[in-house]
Amino acid sequence: MSQQLSGPQELAKSVALDVASEPDEVGEFVVAHDDGDNITDFRFASRVRGYENWQWSVTLFHDEELDSWTVDESSLIPAEGALLPPQWIPWKDRLLPEDLSVTDSLGTEADDPRIEQGMPENVLESAERQIREGAGLESADSQSPTDGVADAGSAADAGEAVRAEDASASATVPSSISGDDKATSEEFSRNAEDLADAAVAFHLTRSHVMTAEGRAETAKRWYAGQHGPKSLSTKTADGLTCEECGFLIPLQGELGRMFAVCANKWSPDDGKVVSLDHGCGEHSEIEAAEASPLWVQSEPAYDDVHVDIVRRSPVAALGAEKLSPTASEPASDTELPEVEILESIEAEPASPTATRAASKRKATGDVAPRKRTARRTSKSAKQTGDDSGTTSETE
Repeated sequence: MSQQLSGPQELAKSVALDVASEPDEVGEFVVAHDDGDNITDFRFASRVRGYENWQWSVTLFHDEELDSWTVDESSLIPAEGALLPPQWIPWKDRLLPEDLSVTDSLGTEADDPRIEQGMPENVLESAERQIREGAGLESADSQSPTDGVADAGSAADAGEAVRAEDASASATVPSSISGDDKATSEEFSRNAEDLADAAVAFHLTRSHVMTAEGRAETAKRWYAGQHGPKSLSTKTADGLTCEECGFLIPLQGELGRMFAVCANKWSPDDGKVVSLDHGCGEHSEIEAAEASPLWVQSEPAYDDVHVDIVRRSPVAALGAEKLSPTASEPASDTELPEVEILESIEAEPASPTATRAASKRKATGDVAPRKRTARRTSKSAKQTGDDSGTTSETE
C-alpha cells in the first residue's frame, strides 16, 4: 500500500489505526528504528486492554528513486516489561512419569544421558582368554627353567595375537604382558579376572547400561520418594529401619549401599525398592500380639434387634378438635395422660356394661376417666358410628 501523506510517521499511524479495533487503542508515537535497506520500523504505544507495555509496530519501505513510502507489515510486539505468557515447554519435557499408564510406551531417545553402550562381547572373551593364559604362565613357572622360558615366550606370542585380534579392548584391558616379567603377568591376570567378574555380576554385556549420571538421578529419586526416610511410615516405625529387617534383600553395586528390596508380604512396601533408613510397621523384629481366648464383641453399627418405646401425646394422635370440651361437658384443666405406643387405643364396640359405667361416671361428675373413655369411644366411633348416639341409644 502506498500513501502520499505529510510524512512516513503519519502514514504509519494511519496504518495502525486501520489495524486496531478501536481508534483509542493506538497511543502516542514512541520511536522509529532504522532496520537498514531503506526499511524503518515505527512504534506506537498500545492502549489495548491486557497488552500493557506492548507497542504497535508498522514497518515501511522507502523508495528513494520515487521518494515514496510503502507499507511492509504491521503487528503488536512486546516491549520491555510487557505482560507475556509462560514460556512454551515441549510436550516431552512437560510429561511426568505419573502421567503414563501401563499401556503407554514413551521409548528411549538415542542420546539419553542416563544410558551408554555396554561392554562388547569380544572384550569379555578377551579377558577370559587372558585369564586362562595367566593360569598357563603360573603352571609353566613351576616347571624347569628351560621349559619355563620357552613356555613364557609362547604365552607372550599368544598374548600379542590376542591383542591384535581384539584391538578395541585394549583401552579397557591391559594389553602388555611379558613372559619374562612375572609381576606384570600376575597383575594383568588379576585385572582381567576382576573385569570378567564385574561383567558377569552386573550384566555389562547388555546393549546399553546405566551411566553414573543415571544411577545418581535414580538414587536421588528413590531417596526422596515415598519409600525413603521422610515417609510417614518411617516416622511411625519407632526407630526400626529396613537395614535391620530380616525381610530385606540387598542390591549389588553402589546402589546397594543405600537401597534394598522389601520382601515382606504384609508390608505396604512389598516388592518395592526401599532405602536402608526407611521403616514401616511390619519389621521382622516386631513381636506379634498375643491371641486372646475371649471373643470381644464390638458394638453394632446399626441396632435392628431392640425396640424403642416412644411416648406421644393423644392430642397429636387424635387431633385437638376432637378432645375440646363441648357445651354439655364441664371444662377441665386436667391434661389427658400420654399413652405408650404399644398400648392399644382401639376400643371394642361399647357393651351394655361399659355403657352403664360411663353413665354412672357422668352422673357422679368423674371427669378425668370420662375424658379417657370418651377419647377411646371417639376413636372407635370411626368404625361403629357416632359415639354420643351409641351412648344415648344404650341408655
